[in-house]
Amino acid sequence: MQVFDTEPQAAAGKVLWHFTMSLDGFVAGPNHSMDWMNGANRSSLVDEYASTTGAVLGGRDGWDAYPDPSGIYGGAWQGPVFVLTHHPEDAVEVEGVTFLTCDVAEAVRIGLEAAAGKNLEVFSASIGRQLIERGLLDEIELHVAPVLLGDGIRLFDNPGGAPVNLEVVNGAPTAQVNLRYRPIR
Repeated sequence: MQVFDTEPQAAAGKVLWHFTMSLDGFVAGPNHSMDWMNGANRSSLVDEYASTTGAVLGGRDGWDAYPDPSGIYGGAWQGPVFVLTHHPEDAVEVEGVTFLTCDVAEAVRIGLEAAAGKNLEVFSASIGRQLIERGLLDEIELHVAPVLLGDGIRLFDNPGGAPVNLEVVNGAPTAQVNLRYRPIR
């Protein structure tokens, strides 16, 4: 059996929607909980993304749940963080964090400029959906964790919307990825 893993991420100045996701499609548990991810990713993943990320763009709900930029990639990454919000007036100022009230396209422009040739990582399900709708997303990278959450924040929630077709980037011969899991008893 041949397994097609992704090539290591490259700092290519792209807009990258990057998440670890539960098998049932959640990128965060209820109230943005992330404790389910402990140990879910291969050990080199943090270093890979910390070295290729130039800036981060997130949403206000996620920021309010985790208002500390020093925790990004376990503290292995430091850089400019942009939080897109409709209500910046009640945001607590933090060094290195800029609260934006602009259009999502302008937020991407600002973030890419700050990323200085590295990737702008998008850490928001709702911003990612908006970027897909506007044709502003270059790549989606997902790491599927062997857990079923059943509740939380879905990666892509677009009731009534049209399907979004995707191209497999990692060289797999088909567009379908096959996973097989067994419940731990």
